[in-house]
Amino acid sequence: MSLKFSRFASFLAIFLALFLTFCTTKKKQVIQKEEPSFEFSKNYFTDSSLFKPLTAKFKSETRCEIEKFFLQNLDSLEFSGGFLVAKNGHIIYEHYSGFSSFKNQRKINEKTAIHLASVGKVLTATAIFRLIEQGEISLDQKVYKILPKFPYKKVTIRMLLNHRSGVPKYGYFAADTVNWDVTKVLRNKDVLNILSKKKLELDFEPDTKFTYCNTNYVLLALIVEEITGKSFKEAMKFLVFDPIGMKNSFVFDYDKQQNSVSQSYKSSYDKVPFDFLDAVYGDKNIYSTPRDLLRFDQAIRSNKFISKKLKKEIYKGYSYEREGIKNYGLGIRLKEWPTGERIFYHNGWWHGNNTTYISLKKENATIIVLSNKYTRRVYESIRLSALFGTYPFTVEEEKDSTGVVLSAE
Repeated sequence: MSLKFSRFASFLAIFLALFLTFCTTKKKQVIQKEEPSFEFSKNYFTDSSLFKPLTAKFKSETRCEIEKFFLQNLDSLEFSGGFLVAKNGHIIYEHYSGFSSFKNQRKINEKTAIHLASVGKVLTATAIFRLIEQGEISLDQKVYKILPKFPYKKVTIRMLLNHRSGVPKYGYFAADTVNWDVTKVLRNKDVLNILSKKKLELDFEPDTKFTYCNTNYVLLALIVEEITGKSFKEAMKFLVFDPIGMKNSFVFDYDKQQNSVSQSYKSSYDKVPFDFLDAVYGDKNIYSTPRDLLRFDQAIRSNKFISKKLKKEIYKGYSYEREGIKNYGLGIRLKEWPTGERIFYHNGWWHGNNTTYISLKKENATIIVLSNKYTRRVYESIRLSALFGTYPFTVEEEKDSTGVVLSAE
């Protein structure tokens, strides 16, 4: 081998090593588009003052840190889904990979709607807020006044929204053959009928404590239907999706869409089958994309979609019976620190779907991760909050004195 060629080979090896360690590689090329693709300026419900430009330096440095996090925490597990981080409505980092149907090799892209699991509660709650703004209902209205079959006279809409109702969990009582034949598909109206006919006791006195309960949001979906006279699918389109341009979002139709929607997988890509609880909506069964959720996040930040007065009720904690940083508002989770810092977020998990929506109000930053292949690493994305504000996280994972990784969630 000639000396000239040897030097060239050494130079090439060094160049490749540096290239592969740089934070963006062609192998992991991200879809990088700015806000014009969202047409925010044409949307009545958004506030153009929120879309302040970002410096090239900030975008470059932040994108590098986000991509490093993504490659270490999610891509290493063969991530299947959508991942998006934005500030001021500008997308800093965006990535799509995996399959909505592994069998058919149907690849996930920016238009692929994924099951939001409990992140859908944020959207169900928003439909309720829209009806409140229109004067159709009120936060402290008794539920039985709208749903006459509902047997618990003290429970209000607010208590359903903040999980302080005491209503029993349908996932438990519907699995009891005394209450329901599990060979039949359960529907929202069946949940209400069981509560009415079986005279099930409340788990606790209303508004005395917090217990996360999916039944609350099943009932909220029924309230939306009763007030609008529309199916929940139609009502969500009318009240939430269409007004803010969420073109790829919808409520799952169990009877028609089982084969066409993004499927749910175990970490091994084994498909998780639908079961008798998969027709129930409001608590879950809303499908959306990271971009649509960014549209939603920007609309909710303005005072045009939801009033400032109502948002004061939404974005505050209601459950302080136990000490700690975790709390729940109306359709949104909170982390509150003694320093005054607050993060608003919601996680989801249904079958193999793991999802998170994180909204940093003060910094106007948004983190959205939707996975249709099981991995709890999705929830570690809250660490990225440290890139935008003074939150008590590090982007790199932390370990205790024995070397065990500490979860940020």
